[in-house]
Amino acid sequence: MMKRNHFRGLNRAMLIGFVGLLQQQMAVAAPREFSSLQTRGVEWPTFEAIWEVITLQQYNTRLVVTSTLILGLASGLVGCFLLLRKRSLMGDALSHACLPGIGIAFILGVTLFGEGKSLAVLLIGATVSGLVGVGSVLLIRNTSRIKDDAAMGIVLSVFFGAGVAILGMVQSMPGASAAGLEYFIFGKTASMVFRDFLLLSGVAVVALICSILLMKELTILCFDEGFARSQGWPVSVLDILMLILVAAVTVVGLQAVGLILIIAFLITPAAAARFWTNDLRVMLLLSAVIGGVSGWLGAGISALLPRLPAGAVIVLMAALIFFVSMIFGSARGVLRRSLSMRRLRAKIGRQHLLRAVFEIQERTWRDESLRPINVPISYQELLHHRTWSARQVKRLVRRGVHEDHIEATDGQTLRLSESGFGEAYRITRNHRLWEIFLFTHADIAASHVDRDADSVEHILSAEMVRELESKLNMASMPESPHEIARLKKEMV
Repeated sequence: MMKRNHFRGLNRAMLIGFVGLLQQQMAVAAPREFSSLQTRGVEWPTFEAIWEVITLQQYNTRLVVTSTLILGLASGLVGCFLLLRKRSLMGDALSHACLPGIGIAFILGVTLFGEGKSLAVLLIGATVSGLVGVGSVLLIRNTSRIKDDAAMGIVLSVFFGAGVAILGMVQSMPGASAAGLEYFIFGKTASMVFRDFLLLSGVAVVALICSILLMKELTILCFDEGFARSQGWPVSVLDILMLILVAAVTVVGLQAVGLILIIAFLITPAAAARFWTNDLRVMLLLSAVIGGVSGWLGAGISALLPRLPAGAVIVLMAALIFFVSMIFGSARGVLRRSLSMRRLRAKIGRQHLLRAVFEIQERTWRDESLRPINVPISYQELLHHRTWSARQVKRLVRRGVHEDHIEATDGQTLRLSESGFGEAYRITRNHRLWEIFLFTHADIAASHVDRDADSVEHILSAEMVRELESKLNMASMPESPHEIARLKKEMV
């Protein structure tokens, strides 16, 4: 009993001592903790700081923002051809293939010159290594049955793994300071100097001149490689020239956004521009503008909030513009396409309803030898004529009444209005012209022409209808071929 009380007292004493020690440590650490929280708080920029960045009053801000803007222009311009060529992953493979060259160039610089952080030497090594990576992709694709995506994935992973291993060796080199090389992976825009500005400007000018001079050739290469090859164009040479432009933009952009994010700067502006136009020239201009605006906004925001890395903010700005373009794009935007599809579905439903009513009325004319008379028909006849539900029929009829094509006499019957009757006559006639054309010229069975005509009749233009009339020598309402086949079968 005494032992048990002794242990209880000992445990209580240890607990009290532990709690006292913990309180003492918390009391000592509290000021440092609160100080740390205060130093890590977000300091929002003042109006004067925002105005300084917008007007580019400081030299370093002016240099960084202008350099990233020029890089965005060049990336957007070259990225268009890369996107249309369906080689988006090639930029990623090329950027990752630059990493071993940076490490090897650093080692050679230390060995030969005693200093490995020369930017020119590092960029030359990155260029050589990147071109070797691109050549490896082309070699694997052209000499084996491996597709482009697999070849690029292999080269990307192998070269990046080799680059990480080489950088690990560089870190352990005696007498060599490799600090700062990791910025080529993630980018460090703030370290850009006037020499980088000149280099970016030169690459942008070269990319612009090559895009203008090789516009026709690169367009044929991107849209129809087989046709370009059949016309005698040097497809391989053009492909290599395009990849050299991509390599140049990638290498000079490593310091700004890093080799991991440069692919987004190459592809995202071009993909965003694709939602706004179907014209290649306009797409090139829009892509360059979007890339430049992304670089300008990203570098500006990073200058206002120094804790945010500029490369990541630049890519996020490009992604924001991409999502806005994807939704509101005037050529391929989601909103426009959904509205177009909705209008098309409404048009198809209206035309199917009018043709169904006309064909039901036509059977009445055939039975009573009265042609043509706009006689009322019942909802049940519509349900029997088409594979519609009662809910679909009511919705279509309600829309037809709203468009003044249908006159609902009561809750059980309906008829065509005067304008609806003319529209139904035109739709039915165009449908049968296409049916007869398929039946007589395309050698399609009469039982299948109705389904094929259903998918085409809604896009027949006036010129196509006149061409069908001239080919078939028909000016009045023709008989439906599958209806004729059905009547013959009933007679037999």
